[in-house]
Amino acid sequence: MAISFHASVKVKTPLKKKLSIWLSVVAFSERKKIKNLAYNFCSDEELLQINQQFLKHNTYTDIITFDYSQKDFISGEIYISIERIAENALKEKVLFEEELMRVMAHGLLHLCGYKDKSTPHKKEMRIAENKAIKAFITIKD
Repeated sequence: MAISFHASVKVKTPLKKKLSIWLSVVAFSERKKIKNLAYNFCSDEELLQINQQFLKHNTYTDIITFDYSQKDFISGEIYISIERIAENALKEKVLFEEELMRVMAHGLLHLCGYKDKSTPHKKEMRIAENKAIKAFITIKD
């Protein structure tokens, strides 16, 4: 199992070891195992460039997930805009760290097969995100 974290911008994240354990627990709860997972924290402009180049979308977003998974083994790259996370946290009136964890879980859940295009799928995704955030609390430092 390999989970890596990269940042082209300054980002305050909880302990990386605890995050790695947490992500593995979330994957396991979905009957998956992480093979290779990279989180890339970047700026709005960097993520916009990725969105334009690979998805042909000319919009800002908080996350883009590239899925290379095979069967029950998760592999992928997740790009997260730290500026979007900060703005969304203010809008939702939650701590930056909570919003960051929600989006990190969101990307992993996409790799586990969750969708979020329809209203029922969005509700299912939100329930899974909340469950994932609660799981983080149970992990010892």
